[in-house]
Amino acid sequence: MPLIELTGMELPALQEYLQSIGQPKFRAAQLFDWIHQKRVTDFDAMQNLPKALRDRLKEEATLTTLTIQRKLESKLDGTVKYLYGLPDGECVETVMMRYSYGNSLCVSSQVGCKMGCAFCASTKAGFVRSLTAGEILAQVYETERDLGVKISHIVMMGIGEPLDNYENVLRFLRLINSPSGANISLRNLSLSTCGLVDQIDRLAEEKLGITLSISLHASDNETRSRMMPVNRRYPMEELLAACKRYTDRTGRRISFEYALIAGENDRPEDARRLAHCLKGQLCHINLIPVNSVKETSFHADRKRVREFQQELSRLGMNATVRRTLGADINAACGQLRRDKIEETK
Repeated sequence: MPLIELTGMELPALQEYLQSIGQPKFRAAQLFDWIHQKRVTDFDAMQNLPKALRDRLKEEATLTTLTIQRKLESKLDGTVKYLYGLPDGECVETVMMRYSYGNSLCVSSQVGCKMGCAFCASTKAGFVRSLTAGEILAQVYETERDLGVKISHIVMMGIGEPLDNYENVLRFLRLINSPSGANISLRNLSLSTCGLVDQIDRLAEEKLGITLSISLHASDNETRSRMMPVNRRYPMEELLAACKRYTDRTGRRISFEYALIAGENDRPEDARRLAHCLKGQLCHINLIPVNSVKETSFHADRKRVREFQQELSRLGMNATVRRTLGADINAACGQLRRDKIEETK
């Protein structure tokens, strides 16, 4: 029988579990405090719990812990990239970035990715499974513990498609936002999706304060379908309509991510077409010079990146170029996991 994972369990679920084994309801709050405030990963350290309860928890429950398989720190800007080992031996990547407004953590939501985007290293090593809420949360807790810093912002833009792991991601959001836990404001959290329209509509009904980021990366269906297979299922017209419904429902501005690839999607006509597509949408355009991936010839032309941004601005669009961090440690997600798999082979 598999062990019950407690790290990713919300307080009501903890209460239900403890009552099912004959414990009073208030024990759940004590256990929740040990896990999310004191960050204890050893049941024996939970001294205000009866020994009989601690012994039972050791028999049938588990607290999620990660191991640092590899850690790289940028000499340029202090960005730190982790390859974290999961309890089952799989691994994911997490990146901590330092900004003037605080420390931001990019977390993974799956081991590998199904989406198959042509420019992304995360999908090259294949998909294994989705992460539990506790495994997503543990990336935050372990990074804070290791670096001795407080994480104030979270970006769900690491390995995996968050909306393909909907229930666990929603549970993670509620846990990270809990006043009895990390208490990170959802307004400081950005969730990136390649465009699963049905899940975007579902997320809109949650009315969360998060920033929704859409990985667009093209201004026409032909180009987007070539680079992002998801577009064959949800073409741009359907995706942008869902984005409009999302902003109407939540009042939240959407961030459109656009990775600029030299000769693929960075021409002036691409910028003009993008501006036309997004006209009237409550949004911001985040231009990203594409990261080089060794299996492809994709690269960014910095001059054309600037010209693309200038053309969008001329057309009245709110567009900025994302600052490149961790360039000396290959901070883009997916590359460390892929290297680890190749080394194992």
